[in-house]
Amino acid sequence: MNEWERLRTFIDHQKADAVAARVVKLDEAARKEVAEALPGHLKVLRGRREPWEGLDDHAEVLRAAGAGVLPGAAAVASWLSRREFTSRWGGPYGDTDRIMAILATRPAEWRADLARRLVLKIRTAEDRDLGLTLALLRATGIEIPIHDPLVVGWVSTGRLPVPHEDPLFDTLLPRIFDAQGVGRALQREDLAQPWLRSLSVSAARDGAKRLTLLEGCISRFLRGGSAPDLRFFARLHETLDPAPHEIESRARDYLRLLPAAPGPIAELALRHLRTLDGLDPLDLVEGLESVLFRSERKLVRSGLTWLDQLVRLSPPLAGSIAGPLAPVFASDSVELQERAVTLAIKHASRMGDEGHATIRDALDTLPYDLRLRAFAVFGGEEPAAPDPLDEFVPPALPRPDAPQRMADPIDSVAGMLSVITGPSEWMAWERLLAGFVALVYRDREGAAAALKPALDGKYDHFYQDSNRYQVRYGGQPPHWNYVDQWLVGAMRSLTGTASAPDAWKHKLPDISDLSTPCLLLLHRAAEIQMAVEEDVVPPLLLSTPTLTTGHVDASELVTRLEIIEAAGAKPLAADLQQALLRLRRDQDPQTAERASRLSSPAGRLVAQWLAGDPLPDPTVEMSWSSSGKVERWLDDGETDNPHEVRFLPSLHATATGFPLIDLVFRDPPRGGVGIHLTWWAAMFPSHREVAATHLLPHLFRHQWHRSAVRSSHLRQITRGDGPPGVSVSLILGLMLGDPDRPEAVDILLETAGRGDLNAAELGRQAALLVKREQIKLVHLTAALDSASSRGAHREVWTAIAAALPLLIPGSGRKPHHGFASFVALGATTAVWSHARGAIPELESMAARKGSSGVLREARRLHGLLTAEEG
Repeated sequence: MNEWERLRTFIDHQKADAVAARVVKLDEAARKEVAEALPGHLKVLRGRREPWEGLDDHAEVLRAAGAGVLPGAAAVASWLSRREFTSRWGGPYGDTDRIMAILATRPAEWRADLARRLVLKIRTAEDRDLGLTLALLRATGIEIPIHDPLVVGWVSTGRLPVPHEDPLFDTLLPRIFDAQGVGRALQREDLAQPWLRSLSVSAARDGAKRLTLLEGCISRFLRGGSAPDLRFFARLHETLDPAPHEIESRARDYLRLLPAAPGPIAELALRHLRTLDGLDPLDLVEGLESVLFRSERKLVRSGLTWLDQLVRLSPPLAGSIAGPLAPVFASDSVELQERAVTLAIKHASRMGDEGHATIRDALDTLPYDLRLRAFAVFGGEEPAAPDPLDEFVPPALPRPDAPQRMADPIDSVAGMLSVITGPSEWMAWERLLAGFVALVYRDREGAAAALKPALDGKYDHFYQDSNRYQVRYGGQPPHWNYVDQWLVGAMRSLTGTASAPDAWKHKLPDISDLSTPCLLLLHRAAEIQMAVEEDVVPPLLLSTPTLTTGHVDASELVTRLEIIEAAGAKPLAADLQQALLRLRRDQDPQTAERASRLSSPAGRLVAQWLAGDPLPDPTVEMSWSSSGKVERWLDDGETDNPHEVRFLPSLHATATGFPLIDLVFRDPPRGGVGIHLTWWAAMFPSHREVAATHLLPHLFRHQWHRSAVRSSHLRQITRGDGPPGVSVSLILGLMLGDPDRPEAVDILLETAGRGDLNAAELGRQAALLVKREQIKLVHLTAALDSASSRGAHREVWTAIAAALPLLIPGSGRKPHHGFASFVALGATTAVWSHARGAIPELESMAARKGSSGVLREARRLHGLLTAEEG
């Protein structure tokens, strides 16, 4: 057995250590023999596996062989980085020590050449050969090529417990300020992590290195970048804690950061500049202009404080502050506008004529009350009081369209098959079911003859030998969870083409597998299959909607029962129960009297239903929980685990004696799968809160899963009848808080236009969603603002008034982001709605000490609500 045959055996059996031990002992001739044969063996290995499979399971043994026998550094570098050695899901190679031991037998210059080549092959910080490359650099001590991915890899995947003890530290450290991607890689570093801690130790030991780090941070800030890119360098800068003289000597650089650096960096620069006393006045004015022209309120607020501090320390500077102050007059924050006006008035006596003229020119951007204050000091044209006729008057709510009549049943085979194969909604399917039943009753043989050739070899993926997933996964589907499976099954039974005629009898899902509306729907489909199989198809279906809301007209239901009785047939049981659920809430006594003349058992049940009181609305209760390591129940408080918030809705209803109605009027199952969600609203058109409650388990987005509940589902629900409560309001609140669902505002307006919006419950549920971090308050405010300006101002005010007690933070706690704007919208809609009456929680907040924008808005709203009329 020659050397290649021996090594080939080791390679085939993936014995990397044996290969490593062998190749270092080969003489030049044996190395050449193996090097010539090795590439060809890759084809042999590929031939033993599927085309899409790589060689990653042989990667380490092949790398060891190539590192030991290939002659040139270029060939070894290419061999080690072959793409087919890398698994898509693989992490770094774990063979660094083995490869380094093999390479130790190579000449020093050869290893230096390999190190340089491997450096330039690094593409990302996750490069699988990063560990080997860094080890070679440490061992060879070469001058390291400038290559950003290497530096990023060194600070991330190449971390050491004590980075400043790394031999590469002195060479690569200065490069972290220039290499693109370092800041992003270290953005989550803090003093507990190795890099900040190590750099802090290094700076404390070596003053020159400290200055290098400080200069590096400032140069990195000046190069620009996003806040995440610069976060690590900002933390490093603050860890270095520059002294005032170090700030002063670099003041021009810090001033250059004020106009355009990301907010946190500009804030850092401003904070250090404010510690200095001896800055040039021209530099100060330039710095003030830079800060006060920015949009970040926190920065502008700090800049105004700095301006006041500087003028108090150096009164002559007042002559130069008008220019920096003027842009703040145009701020979208009333708080900042008022502070700017107050400062201008405070220092007006030292501004001079030019400063006064600058202020006068900027007064037009102020609201009337502030403009009036400034006019009293700076003069100019007296501001005119706002004309009440010029104020915005909200329009009337849009008039909702009346529900339309449903189209006639589909009575052609071609039309039926197009619905089965197309992306049809519930109305098309209801028309299909009605048309199929009527066609089979009217002409069973003709229907079978027309359907048989159409079904030949088609639609099996809907049927018992397969379903949507069957084609991919194989095996017999245990249940038929889709209406189309049942309908094609009925067609197969009708045409005698069913491969397993009795299979349908065992295909209904278990009650715990699906949401209960799905089970009601599948019972309807299953009984059509049974009626076809047993040749007892009635002349028509009872529950086919007469309106696009899903309602069935009571008079039409009685007429259908009269037709069935005249034919001597029996209605289908699930179909009858669905028809009862679809009756309107208000019944005509004349229709009840007609129903009393029906003679069949089903007719008498319908007559009794129409003559009695309307079906009571179930009550809905909601329990929220947050699950993590330990599940805990939430009251009105926040969650500490927003990604695992869920709730358990419960339905409480009076038993009707109809099994399927009682099934859907009970608690939604926790693990029930939701299918045919587009159908659900039309199944409960007179009990929209029930439909919404069944949608709740499918509402939230979790991780990468998008909510299965669409805006169209909610729109259909709101077009129904019945009092909207917790569930309808929660879904609407969640969608209003989703910036990707602008149509939610239209749904709110349409619901309000019908007088069906439970605005107070909407406000409460939206507030809870904000507190549980399922929506952002800024998005909710934007949606409500849009609705209020389009006619729903009274409803929006009612919602805000209900939300405020839940959203007002406790003393010492920070409000939700955007709360000031939410309260400001409350003030606007309160004025438009002529609202009066104190809100206790708001009154308490307004009485707190402070001058923040939130407190200002709270006081303004409280004042509006408690002001006397007139």
